[in-house]
Amino acid sequence: MDIIEEIRSRRSVRRFTSEPVSDELIDRILEAGRWAPSGLNNQPWRFAVVKDRELITEISKLTQYDTVVRGAQVLLPVFIATEKIYHREKDIQGIGACLQNMLLEIHSLGLGAVWLGEIIRSNALLKQLLGLVNDLELMAVIALGWPAEKPRTTKRKTLKELIVYRD
Repeated sequence: MDIIEEIRSRRSVRRFTSEPVSDELIDRILEAGRWAPSGLNNQPWRFAVVKDRELITEISKLTQYDTVVRGAQVLLPVFIATEKIYHREKDIQGIGACLQNMLLEIHSLGLGAVWLGEIIRSNALLKQLLGLVNDLELMAVIALGWPAEKPRTTKRKTLKELIVYRD
């Protein structure tokens, strides 16, 4: 698929089937994230992979999107390694690129996913559930699985509405 078509056709999926997602596919998704650009090539992202149903249920209690989380077959919490930060804003932008790479790979594999940001307020509780150290800060959780819905189409603003300066 042409990359622009991949970008244009990707949508958030919030309902999933019960079909499992293989470790091979999960590794492909993480590999896509690993290749995101980062300042000074510091690669500040760190990943957790959660497939255990009981743990997914516990994590669902940390967000208002509990139904989405409970329905996912896999959760991919993405953290920033705080000891690797050299410029906070730039490194957070790198995490955004990492997340986008992962979402595009998920879409290209025929899976569905949604980027959950609201859950970052539960950083400490999520790290506690996962038994993780304090030098990680939650940036997002990707909830994914095989789609049980056809995502709705959305509209975008025109380029004319978005370009603020052009020579």
